[in-house]
Amino acid sequence: MTDPVYPTNVKYYPDGHLWVRLEGDHAVVGVTDFGQQQELGDLTGVELPGAVGRRVNAGDSVGTLEAAKAILDIYSPLAGEITEVNKGLVGPTGDPSGINERPYETWLFKLRTDPKNLEGLVDAEKYRAKCEQQ
Repeated sequence: MTDPVYPTNVKYYPDGHLWVRLEGDHAVVGVTDFGQQQELGDLTGVELPGAVGRRVNAGDSVGTLEAAKAILDIYSPLAGEITEVNKGLVGPTGDPSGINERPYETWLFKLRTDPKNLEGLVDAEKYRAKCEQQ
């Protein structure tokens, strides 16, 4: 196992070990390197049922990650409307291995949000510090 990577070009939602990258008025959401290494292990499934078109608040459960170590809820890091899910990851034919292999390139879902909502997230330095305390 390699040391987790903490890119500085994303914001972090430490409660769910998710990263968020802003692209226009959309937030792209994925699992952090630390989260996939330390909390999950090898992923076996991603479920985001009925997510597209759903309006969510920060902290709402939007699906699950199934892994060797656990099944964990996916919580939305921001309020907004989910506009897209990464179909290559979800369902019985999905392959979530990209999350383990390329965590900052493999995203879970996108949501339309107000960029001001990102103000409650933390930067790489604060996220790393929180992870090192675990």
